[in-house]
Amino acid sequence: MSGRRMLVVGAHSADFVWRSAGAVAAHTETGGEALVVALSYGERGESGVLWQQEGQTEENVKRIRHEEAAKAAAAVGAEFRAFDLGDYPLHVGPEAIDRLAELMRDFAPHVVLTHPDKDPFNPDHPVAHAAVARARLLTAGAGVASSFRTAPPPELLAFEPHQPELCGFTPTVFVDITSVFEKKVEAMSCMAAQKYLQEYYAQRAEHRGNHARKVTGNQAIRQAEAFQRLLPNVVGAL
Repeated sequence: MSGRRMLVVGAHSADFVWRSAGAVAAHTETGGEALVVALSYGERGESGVLWQQEGQTEENVKRIRHEEAAKAAAAVGAEFRAFDLGDYPLHVGPEAIDRLAELMRDFAPHVVLTHPDKDPFNPDHPVAHAAVARARLLTAGAGVASSFRTAPPPELLAFEPHQPELCGFTPTVFVDITSVFEKKVEAMSCMAAQKYLQEYYAQRAEHRGNHARKVTGNQAIRQAEAFQRLLPNVVGAL
């Protein structure tokens, strides 16, 4: 992983924590660089606990969510950036697409993780997917010489949604996160506004660990995260 760059783009500031914090930690632990981008803070639709505080304001919720996500990213060795585009609904206009594409050109990731293109329960996740897919295409310039600055086309994978069966998500890659699971737990603990998800995703890591053991026969795997390749991977031999 040394020298490889990973970009994770979520619709909301906590999305990366539940779905890919283990993969990020495994990536950075072996010398890779990771950047997490949140298109919004989830201040309206995913911060209900914070809104129970008397006199709460949107700006204060954003501040809290930024601090939580930055701490969570640091726990897994990543940098955190927020676009602050607003949520429920998330709108990613042309200027934001250009901003994301320019970030991709600058960072030149080897792999990009984001949401699947379907989610019947969350209006923002498919919007984030479409934005990432478009920005990636603009970044790479269709993989040929262009009159504008480009970066090599990165791998594109979807991380596991909350309801995989209803989002058309079929795992094609399991990442063994056993050695870094405690880092994921630490990252999840930073997201105080969504404590109710911490137990669920800890259990999900155990479930995917079981699946990874069956695939590999490696009984040492205890926790894993699931991803779906959205583009073919290219190898020299099988």
